[in-house]
Amino acid sequence: MSKPSEQLAALGLSLPEVAAPVAAYVPAVRVGNQVWTSGQLPFIDGKLPATGKVGGKVSAEDAKDYARTAVLNALAAVDSLVGIDHVTRVLKIVGFVASERDFGGQPGVINGASELIGQVFGQAGAHARSAVGVAELPLDAPVELELVVEVDAP
Repeated sequence: MSKPSEQLAALGLSLPEVAAPVAAYVPAVRVGNQVWTSGQLPFIDGKLPATGKVGGKVSAEDAKDYARTAVLNALAAVDSLVGIDHVTRVLKIVGFVASERDFGGQPGVINGASELIGQVFGQAGAHARSAVGVAELPLDAPVELELVVEVDAP
């Protein structure tokens, strides 16, 4: 399989600028051969494309697209720290979905992130995952994602 950066290009995608933190944290931290990202919102050019709860103001299909955007933002944070082509394995995605009380489709929403990771990393993108429904997210975002990856030695 080609490099992750080449796979992104083949999909017609590029990594955005790293989203500026909205509080007191850094976008990503390297510990040994792992990189852990902070929660990433689906910012596009510094703005949320939508706000509100999934199953209400935000459709599940739109939220799936926002999960895809959020994982691109997480990959940008990884890239800024170590370079995306140094990722040897995606270990875990933690996805949070701001959900209406009766919405139970969180796994389908977070599939937007998981499916893109599979396209970019192939078998190395097979990961553990959590998809959690929550009452509220920062800035009234519909989704937020965290990513944990393994990287090669510096």
